[in-house]
Amino acid sequence: SPDRGIASVTVTQLEGNRIQVSVTGIKAAPTSEVVKSDRGLVLGVTPSPQENINITVTARQQTPYVTPNASSATRTDTPIRDIPQSIQVVPQEVIKDQQVVRLEEVLRNVSGVTLGGNVTGRATRIGIRGFDNAPILRDGFRQYGSFESFPEVANLDRVEVLKGPASILYGEIQPGGLINLVSKQPLSEPFYEAELQLGSRNFVSPRFDVSGPLTSDGSLLYRVNGLYRTSESYRGFEQNNERLFIAPTLAWRIGSSTDLTVSLEYTDDKRAADDGLPVIGNRIVDVPRDRVASEPEDAIGSQFFNVGYNFEHRFSENWKVRNAFRYSSYNYDFNVIAYQIDFDEEANSVTRYWASQDAQNKNYALQTNIVGEFATGSVEHTLIFGADISYSDDRLYTVLDFETPLPLDIFNPVYGQFPKPDESTLAGFGGNDVETSRYGFYVQDQISIFDNLKLLAGLRYDTAEQTNQVLSTSDSGSVESETTENYDDFTPRVGIVYQPIPEVSLYGSYSRSFNPGSATTAGGALIEPETGKGYEVGVKAELLDRRLLATLAYFDITKQNVAVTDPNNPLFSIASGEQRSRGVELDVAGQILPGWNVIAAYAYTDAEVTADTDRELVGNRLFNAPKHSGSLWTTYQIQSGDLQGLGVGLGFNFVGERQGDLSNSFQADSYFLPNAAVFYQRDNWRAAINIKNLFNVNYIESVTGSRVAGNQPGEPLTVIASFSVKF
Repeated sequence: SPDRGIASVTVTQLEGNRIQVSVTGIKAAPTSEVVKSDRGLVLGVTPSPQENINITVTARQQTPYVTPNASSATRTDTPIRDIPQSIQVVPQEVIKDQQVVRLEEVLRNVSGVTLGGNVTGRATRIGIRGFDNAPILRDGFRQYGSFESFPEVANLDRVEVLKGPASILYGEIQPGGLINLVSKQPLSEPFYEAELQLGSRNFVSPRFDVSGPLTSDGSLLYRVNGLYRTSESYRGFEQNNERLFIAPTLAWRIGSSTDLTVSLEYTDDKRAADDGLPVIGNRIVDVPRDRVASEPEDAIGSQFFNVGYNFEHRFSENWKVRNAFRYSSYNYDFNVIAYQIDFDEEANSVTRYWASQDAQNKNYALQTNIVGEFATGSVEHTLIFGADISYSDDRLYTVLDFETPLPLDIFNPVYGQFPKPDESTLAGFGGNDVETSRYGFYVQDQISIFDNLKLLAGLRYDTAEQTNQVLSTSDSGSVESETTENYDDFTPRVGIVYQPIPEVSLYGSYSRSFNPGSATTAGGALIEPETGKGYEVGVKAELLDRRLLATLAYFDITKQNVAVTDPNNPLFSIASGEQRSRGVELDVAGQILPGWNVIAAYAYTDAEVTADTDRELVGNRLFNAPKHSGSLWTTYQIQSGDLQGLGVGLGFNFVGERQGDLSNSFQADSYFLPNAAVFYQRDNWRAAINIKNLFNVNYIESVTGSRVAGNQPGEPLTVIASFSVKF
């Protein structure tokens, strides 16, 4: 520094994951000074009569599988050990080591998360703590609509899974929890990475990731992630799964106190329109994994577009304002497909009809909040208050030929018997256009009464107006009827954390949720909003010199006025009364020894119907909610010697037996999938081979509550090899 002179810096590795930084020869500052880095390192410089002083700082290095802080639970960068709620983070290192291709593979590392299938190629469906259809947020923004697009993992820095009701900060949320995808951000140093993945079923996926400064002073940074992927379907479809993805981001440091980031994301998908298998008796039909109940050429195309900005201005070290905007759109369109409507179990015959469906949903969202840190006496506060405004337009229309059934023997199928008609010849079946305006106002205070006793309290008020237009069966542009409903609700949250020793946190919390969805009845009316409440107690521990983070939680969640598929009309919904989920979860992630990383999870989930207009459903288990599930992934990389950089990975995923529908009329068997990897990393390049479903287990990955369709076979043995290089 021109003002402080030239200093020498020595970095020494200490025991565990600690380092010591010694700075010698720097001139004393005229006044006291504290500098905070983005890793939480604090350097203190105090006045001294000496011309030169020495500074020694001890800090902990971040271990690859541990992210110590998270923002999804509080909307502030908060240490996980100080959050009175279970939140699990899967960092980029796990995604890389497992060679993850789908978001579902990431979420297998988290307790209490179940996979809900791909919903006829239209959307990713995830359950948390027994409750289906958990929302997936992108950098804190939700995409509203009947279906959500398939997220791309190549642009993810990490995935945060917040368990339990979370309406206090995000408004309309399912009570099981939410998934927040945190995107990669521009880097201050030049970074260039290219990767090629090759694998089973002609899987090919080239990818690039480039970042760095655009100006000499580093005030303008960029990052661009891009990917193309193609592979054959392991189900008997002719359409390859193809994806084109691009995500540029620009970060501008306007001044020392002001930052602006602009980001864009575009995805173009072509994939099979797969609606799974039907049920006979109490089991899903026992047919080969590649058997399809529709037609092999059935396909769907979709596009997802997301653009917005994040703005932050710091008034001082303790107060700042943040403003962010997102616009997103998701469009999909079936070609004409053989849509599964019914199944004759005695004749083994799937009843299908030619159909086509297209949908568009658009979302506009604005978030503004002020964050302040202050003290009242010895009590420290982190206060956040703000407002969320959003508007969504969700339109869906179906054309269908009910006059000509297309029977198919599921055990002896003969495809191509019926000529595929032109879409213009199909009769209108109708649809809906749901417009929703939402306004949310919230305040939250994180209170440190003592260093080891922390409170979290917050309150949110939401109001929403929904207008549902029932589209005409004769003309997709005509409206048969229109209804408008208004909802509002207060959702509180309160939690406490007590730390008897710095490495252990005991916590408890209570929170509520509010979720006026877009589901409609066969009569065209909107279902009343779902509400939820949840209690949670647990313990979090930072073990092995804080290299290993463990969370043990007990939860009790109740959800009321649940909207489920109408069994008499699968295109509409009914309210199912009350559902309750209780259970225990354990998550562990971190480093056991240098080079030895692990991430593991276990969940016991008791999820059942507790009230319903159909009394026969009371006491039944929720569908796709196994009582027992667990996972393990561990890697070891040789740290020295001739084989330095060589590593291996081993793991498994276990999912217990699941009920297939709310009537508990059929079950999906449990499954155990072993996985393995070998990788070698040297200097700036890395090569790896991953084997998923090592023993080629034939299993059902997901069920969606229907005996006719929606029961998805899982992926067979899959080998993916990759080579990546960084410049």
